Amino acid sequence: MSLAIFDLDNTLIGDDSDYLWGQYLVDQGVVDKLQYEAANAKFYESYKQGTLDINEFLRFSLQPLAENDTQQLYQWRAQFIKDIITPLLLKPAQQLIDKHRAQGDTLLVITATNRFVTEPIVQLYGIAHLLATTPEFVDGKFTGAVTGIPCFQQGKVELLANWLETSGETMGGSWFYSDSHNDLPLLKRVDHPVAVDPDDKLAEFAKTAGWPVISLRTDECPIQHFQK
Repeated sequence: MSLAIFDLDNTLIGDDSDYLWGQYLVDQGVVDKLQYEAANAKFYESYKQGTLDINEFLRFSLQPLAENDTQQLYQWRAQFIKDIITPLLLKPAQQLIDKHRAQGDTLLVITATNRFVTEPIVQLYGIAHLLATTPEFVDGKFTGAVTGIPCFQQGKVELLANWLETSGETMGGSWFYSDSHNDLPLLKRVDHPVAVDPDDKLAEFAKTAGWPVISLRTDECPIQHFQK
């Protein structure tokens, strides 16, 4: 039994939930269309380039949580999951998850996207453990700040190390599946790094390192890569 770690956006789902949540808020008229849409696109591009200032982005992306009624936010989120996210779930991703579950592995999603957005998505895949950027919640309301460190780049490594101390799990035989070069700090720490529909930088690194490169956008999960 090993630890099977999964990135979420563009790995287990066919798009980026953080970006899509922002666009959903634009479409609902919750935020100013011109200003928010332009900023959301700018941050997403910097993420893809590996130049994202995570703290600046979080100040931007968590502001709508602080500015709106909590119950209304949950209602918007439920509709967002139903209308936007559910069609992006990937059958081969579920097959891969189920294969690790059948082997007795511990399943964990680790994502930079905040917990408010990602928790219900992870539940759709039946995964109990989630490490994500955590919005601060005080007296029944989001503050717009972050609790702890952002779950991004090296922050994923640090949060995972903290989780291992309390979970009883180890990194022996561990797997990590990701699409992004931003996850290289963690990919380099596991025994079995796998590039999933990778961006160009990760694809190049994976080729040089001899890592498996797979796609979960096909009809069937390429399980030959996952034999222990």
